[in-house]
Amino acid sequence: MSIPMVDLRAQYLAIKDEIDAAVQRVIENSQFILGPEVEAFEKEMASYCGTSYAIGVASGTEALQLALLACGVGPGDEVITTPFTFIATAEAITQCGAVPVFVDIDPVTYNIDPGLIEAKITPGTRCILSVHLYGHPADMDTIMELAKKHNLKVIEDCAQALGASVIARSPQATKQSMVGSIGDAGCLSFFPSKVLGAYGDGGMVVTSDASVAEKLKMLRNHGARKKYYHLVPGFNSRLDGLQAAILRVKLKYLDKWIEQRREKAALYAKHLGKIAGVSVPPEAPGNYHCYNYYTVRLTNPKINREAIQKGLSARGVSSMVYYPVSLHLQDVYAAQGGRKGDFPVSEKAQDEVLSLPIYPEMAEEQVAQVAQALREGIG
Repeated sequence: MSIPMVDLRAQYLAIKDEIDAAVQRVIENSQFILGPEVEAFEKEMASYCGTSYAIGVASGTEALQLALLACGVGPGDEVITTPFTFIATAEAITQCGAVPVFVDIDPVTYNIDPGLIEAKITPGTRCILSVHLYGHPADMDTIMELAKKHNLKVIEDCAQALGASVIARSPQATKQSMVGSIGDAGCLSFFPSKVLGAYGDGGMVVTSDASVAEKLKMLRNHGARKKYYHLVPGFNSRLDGLQAAILRVKLKYLDKWIEQRREKAALYAKHLGKIAGVSVPPEAPGNYHCYNYYTVRLTNPKINREAIQKGLSARGVSSMVYYPVSLHLQDVYAAQGGRKGDFPVSEKAQDEVLSLPIYPEMAEEQVAQVAQALREGIG
């Protein structure tokens, strides 16, 4: 039995009637750009994330770029972020004319190491862009404390972490805060393979700052509040009605799907926990991991990851490496002078991580099959 990284067809078939009806509804009302489906979805997402506003945009990448601009980031500004993430995180900074300043990662969660951030803050620093990688929240308590101390904006890249949450460290804290609701803005991606995926590209920015929300609404729509009256240079970055209608259906199932992902993760940990040289993903205390990806670490240097992947493929099991080259070593940022050894924790992770299939519809037998294939590959 072939096991993909994610089975979007199985998900569609489980809710086919609802999806088909939602699509038909949009076709019949023929409001394809923004419109009532987008407005309704924005309200539902703001409620889900615990924010005052949600602004639908064309992609997760544009959510990042527009959020940065709405928070005042511009040419020459510095934005602190992680080198161990998808290119979109830093790409959005660059597209604003700003400079990404990389900080190494925590070796356990793979998120930015907050203990290293303050040393990178300069008079030119405008913002911290944290990433909740693989679905595990970053240490937002420390990041927010630093931001307050240095008067910095904080944007959360939640592309892989919608539905994840954290409890503040205060002894009195009991409230679980959804990622995206903690900083000045949170950026979501609805790329099809995400925990909440559209049938194409789509993104969103959530915020409780009315000024940021207003700027985002202008930026996504050619810099206009009123049609044909343009106040700022803007973009054509609007979530369309068809995607919003599909996502509204899926949102009703999101918490259930995340719980199913967590069940699969627990099964994986049971099967893989005793394999020498394989480290399963942790969940730090007070955090709720949504497992957008299930990423193990091959800690034994004698294990050849490429050979392991070929062996998995031969057994019908998909796998991926997120991400094989840290951003400071990418050609696009060569001009910044990044060299091997600058961020050793990130560079070690890039050589050791391996993501295995995980999705709500995955059967227990399939989890066992993946684990067995990995066990046989390692020998």
